[in-house]
Parts: sequence; structure tokens; C-alpha cells
Amino acid sequence: MTLLQLEYFVAAVDHGSFSAAAQALHIAQPSLSDQIRRLERQLGVVLFVRTNRRLALTEAGRLLLPRARTTLATVDDAVDAVRPVRTLTGGTVSFGTFSSAHHFLLADLVTRFRERYPAVRVRVLGRNSAEVADAVRDGRLEAGLVALPVDERGLDVTAPVWTAEAVYVSVDPARTAVPVTVEQLAQAPLVLPEARWGDQDPTRRQLGERARAAGVTLEPAIEVELPAAALALAARGAGDAVVSRPLLGENAWSEHLTWAPLDPPLVETFAFVTRTGSQLSPATQEMIRMAAELLRRLPS
Repeated sequence: MTLLQLEYFVAAVDHGSFSAAAQALHIAQPSLSDQIRRLERQLGVVLFVRTNRRLALTEAGRLLLPRARTTLATVDDAVDAVRPVRTLTGGTVSFGTFSSAHHFLLADLVTRFRERYPAVRVRVLGRNSAEVADAVRDGRLEAGLVALPVDERGLDVTAPVWTAEAVYVSVDPARTAVPVTVEQLAQAPLVLPEARWGDQDPTRRQLGERARAAGVTLEPAIEVELPAAALALAARGAGDAVVSRPLLGENAWSEHLTWAPLDPPLVETFAFVTRTGSQLSPATQEMIRMAAELLRRLPS
């Protein structure tokens, strides 16, 4: 038994004939007649007494009719229940971003989204990219914007949508007069963010790989959770930091700091991640589209 068969059955009852029902449903009459015959065969009963003037229900047809109407009404209720999600007039968008995105992206993104879709609730988590990837993988978030590389198992990763250079910052101009090698980093009093994630953090992973290739070890003097905290400590002279260059333009401490590129330059690459095989809600699809649009306007 299918919903289509029940719909055709009820239409035939309401319109009094197969031809009138087919016309109302904008289908060919043979198609409607065939589906009702299939329904009768599956149920093992005859539903209509066919006369020259009008269809008449058999006892089986009279028993089926109220249940068929109830079933179709329940389907309509189910469609109505999810319509706000489909039409972006309700529901919740669940999205994750790398930890420093709130400094130069998140406020514009959420504001613009809410202006366009005021009835949609927004849930955005700003975390380390490795944590965002884990949350997307296990279904706690629908999608995320992360720095690469992350563990891609169980994830679909888009092509890069933004890049940013990681730079060395210090209050001492002498330390930033020339590009800084990983060997020099190994000797510097470093303040590094992402203390909880360490080498699982994409940027720290790249730094660690460089250090191992050069035969040196990076041992930060200070580890903190947030890149902004690392900048604040560097501005007070507690140590030197490695942070995304765009972050420098978004913090008051930047006026106290000088910076230099790494040698060779270290580029952070960002992409969207979704769970493999998942069907994104329209709200999350729109959030991704708007985020990509804003990222294209940011300097790389």
C-alpha cells in the first residue's frame, strides 16, 4: 500500500468517478485506475461497485475511507511540521567556526543571517578546528568552518575558501627585523595558543612538522587557550607569539607589537566541513553560502 494509492482512492470517492478524480489530480485516468486496482489486489478486497452513473463504495471501501483520510491528514501534518525548516521560517542552524573567527567574521555573518531570516535560531560554536571537526563528525554540529589540516575521516571537506598567513609577533622590533626560521622559533620565548589541543591544532601541527624536519623542538614558555590571549601576553612582553596576521588588525594590543613572516611563509588554509553522507538543512546551507561570501571579501 502506498500513499499515492490512498490519495487516488480518496479522490475517486470525493469526485464520484475515476475520470473526474484523474482530471482533478491532473493525471491520466488509466494511471489512476491501475493504482486503485493494485490497492484492491494488495488488500484482497473490492473497494468500489462500478455503476454507469457513479462509483459506490463496498463495505470494505467504507471501512477503509476514514482510515485513508486520517493517514493522508497525518502526512500533511508531518509536512507542515517541517515546513518552517524548509522555508527558513523556523528551526535552528547549527554551525561551528575556528576559535578566532569571532574577531573578523562571526558578528557580520550572524547579523546578516538574522536580518534575512529572523525566525531561524542560530547556534554557533567557536572552537579549535580539530574540535569543530569532531563535533561535525559525530553530529553535534551540521557543518563547520575550520583550518586545515584536520582529521578528515567521516567528513566531506570543501576546496579552500580562505587563506591567512601566520606570523611571528613581538614587542621587540629587533626580533622581527627579518623573516623568522623554525630554528629561531625553537630559541624564542614562545607564547602559543590552543593549549588544550596542542599539536592537534592545524597551525601548531604545521609548526611541529617544520621543527621535526629541522631537527629542533618547539617548547613554548607559555601556552594559553585563545589566540587573542597569546597576543595580549605578547603585547605585555611576556613572550613572542605566532598568530594569524588578520588577527593583528582586530585587536587593540596590535599597536604595541611588531611582526615578521615566517621563513618559509606559513599559510593557514580554511574550508567547510560536513559529515559524509549528511543532508544539510536549508538554514545551514544558507549559513555556509553567506560565510563563503563574506570570506571572499576578507583579505588573504
